[in-house]
Amino acid sequence: MADNRDGRLELDAETVQCLCDRHYGIGADGMILLGTAPGYDFSMDFFNPDGSTGMMCGNGGRCAVAFAADLGLTGFEFIAPDGPHRGEVLSSEGRTRTVRLEMKDVEGYEIMGDKVFMDTGTRHLVVPVHGIGELDVYNEGRKLRYDPRFAPAGTNVDFIEWKGDILHVRTYEKGVEGETLACGTGIVASALGAFIFAKGTPGRYETRIHARRDDLSVSFEAGTGMTGTVFRGVALTGPAAYVARIEV
Repeated sequence: MADNRDGRLELDAETVQCLCDRHYGIGADGMILLGTAPGYDFSMDFFNPDGSTGMMCGNGGRCAVAFAADLGLTGFEFIAPDGPHRGEVLSSEGRTRTVRLEMKDVEGYEIMGDKVFMDTGTRHLVVPVHGIGELDVYNEGRKLRYDPRFAPAGTNVDFIEWKGDILHVRTYEKGVEGETLACGTGIVASALGAFIFAKGTPGRYETRIHARRDDLSVSFEAGTGMTGTVFRGVALTGPAAYVARIEV
């Protein structure tokens, strides 16, 4: 993450690729620039490690709020590629903050057999599975990510399985081209997808989710629209931890 409120940083794809490289660079699943935007406390620009941009990153948005708090900002309304967001720091313990981030409403999705496709800030295909811990996420996810039905943009792929009242999620991310430990927009898509698969009824819900390592939650209001279920008031909550200050 970098503070670009003075506008001095301009990142091209090659620079992002070099910085995100885990052998010759810093090593990261993506980069975020915090900038300025009229009417907002800040702006957020996200880059995948392959240099692609123009999409939202949910966990990155929570980290952007924590980063803004570290910079001394007290307001957390910001604009991202998918529209406006508002964050809230719920608690702080050491260098870890618990951040709640309001996500975009989801008013359309496509049921594709036993899968569901939607956009929660970027494109996701949600796939229910059995034995998620042993799943070959790289190869199974890659096949769906490059499925011709999603060309040319492709899609992220989220595999989900209920274990008790906890929804377990593993994600293959396009742009990273592999499995990541957690994907915020994918976690949101997984919670909404699980609701669709369960044929849930209108109401307010909160889904507890376990990613590869961390625990998060997604809350939302499910209602009825012209094209099926409409999800409003969607929020993603989880930890954002300061690790290091980096000088390039």
